[in-house]
Amino acid sequence: MGYLRDAWYVAGWVDDIGDAPISVTIIDQPIVLWRADRKLVAFEDRCVHRLAPLSLGRCEGASLRCMYHGFRFGPDGIALEIPGQEVIPPSARVRAFPVVERHSWAWIWMGDPARADESLIPPAVGLDDPDWLLGRGSLDYDAEARLINDNLLDFSHLTYVHPTTLGVSASFSEERPRLVTLDRGVRFERWVLNSRGLNSKSDALLDSWSTYDFLVPGVLLMITASFPAGTASASNFERPDYARAVSGVTFTNQAVTPTGEKTASYFFSWGPHREHGDEATRAMLMGLADRAFNEDKTMIEAQQRTIDRTPNPRILPSAHDRGVTIYNSIVKRLMAQEEAD
Repeated sequence: MGYLRDAWYVAGWVDDIGDAPISVTIIDQPIVLWRADRKLVAFEDRCVHRLAPLSLGRCEGASLRCMYHGFRFGPDGIALEIPGQEVIPPSARVRAFPVVERHSWAWIWMGDPARADESLIPPAVGLDDPDWLLGRGSLDYDAEARLINDNLLDFSHLTYVHPTTLGVSASFSEERPRLVTLDRGVRFERWVLNSRGLNSKSDALLDSWSTYDFLVPGVLLMITASFPAGTASASNFERPDYARAVSGVTFTNQAVTPTGEKTASYFFSWGPHREHGDEATRAMLMGLADRAFNEDKTMIEAQQRTIDRTPNPRILPSAHDRGVTIYNSIVKRLMAQEEAD
């Protein structure tokens, strides 16, 4: 099973893309990101002449020059100049990918450019959002992106992979969240009663709420909040009124991008709402994220090594795999549509 191509993949943080071209890889496709007069452009990272990587090239205003033999390309991928040659053949062009800067990320559409619908970009929260104080990070995995997606689609692992970092109770893995099937993903909703809450400064027990959408092609958008005990029951165990939250109101973005057959990039941000935290809270949460997400990385990379050593590997699904099953069926449906078109 391959990866869906008609989707927007996170290529990186826009703040990391400056005046020099940079190279990224998405689904085994090398891509060069560069700025044409400050506007982001994405090309196949391969010059049409001698196949040298354009990421070793030079930005010249609104054009990119290959620094092997000097071919110069405009932002549409068409060659503008071939040194020593006046006639430029129509074939002198590189593939350009649709690319959008949004929510502090560079999003690249890997499929048919004619189907690049910007409304399908997941509604993440950017680092510049005035309501949130978000920190950011990233990890490179020696594991399939699918294994990371599976991890994010089944939070029962929190009890065992993060017993001390995230402060999850032993009973967390015994209770299943409510699932809602979306057109391009799955929504998870959960109340945890009589908890201490995240970043709570009081010893009073709280009702903690969390909900996240896991959206194609591997983007998690999650909000958490803690409320006075009894709020869950008063809300009929539905989505609460966030105005009543007393602590722990945070948002996290997480994006998984397959780079190679068994490699992936993982981008994340986390932080408090401005009314429920400050820069110190953000620093605390990012410290937790660094430890917890590296715990995930250790486990998932070990899982990948075990899979690689296992002839005809098979899994035994559990009740907590329902979200994984729903999401994978959505991806399968979208890939069938992609192939049919």
